[in-house]
Amino acid sequence: MTRPNPSALPAVRLDIFADPVCPWCHVGRANLTRALADHPGHPFTRLWHPFMLNPEMPKEGLPKRAWLETRFGGKERVDAMHEQLREVARKAGVELDPDRPKRLPNTLDAHRLSHWAAVEGRQDEVVGALYRAYWDEGRDIGEEHVLADIAAENGMDRATVLRLLASDADRDDLLARDQDARQKGVTSVPTFMVAQQYIVTGAQPPEFWGQVITELAGL
Repeated sequence: MTRPNPSALPAVRLDIFADPVCPWCHVGRANLTRALADHPGHPFTRLWHPFMLNPEMPKEGLPKRAWLETRFGGKERVDAMHEQLREVARKAGVELDPDRPKRLPNTLDAHRLSHWAAVEGRQDEVVGALYRAYWDEGRDIGEEHVLADIAAENGMDRATVLRLLASDADRDDLLARDQDARQKGVTSVPTFMVAQQYIVTGAQPPEFWGQVITELAGL
């Protein structure tokens, strides 16, 4: 297959609605990242948008396993769900241990950090770091100092991020954007909007995104 010429493709906006504590978002992001690496001439400009899977979650979060067992009907049910996740992730070439994160955080502050990273032109890097921190390292991404460390590791000013996190900066805006996504029909994540027109849902494989890029090159 002939890959597109980077200079020949106009930019295409790719809006992504996701939550870093969503395992399917983790797999979906990894698949998309692989596809884009395989197509360096891809036209996508990625924009990440807030969607909180558990907006009712206390700010301090809760023990993840206990919360899942209460919500989904006990240990055996959660064990089966986790094994399914591991299998799907393995087939996608993604290392995923659903039991590694021990806490389920409220992700509003993580989405605020993503928003501030976008302002600085670092959103994709910071979003990737949020997923790695939570799923690969088991860090609590609801904790302000963890978020500040992630910001600093990706070129943002740690003290500024801590100061913003301690305030209500952009909190209402992010909550409003979450609600706006739901009102526009986003009911699950990941959800992708290609060129502000075409909706794609779920953790699509890299081959799917490769085909989309090829089709865009032929337009």
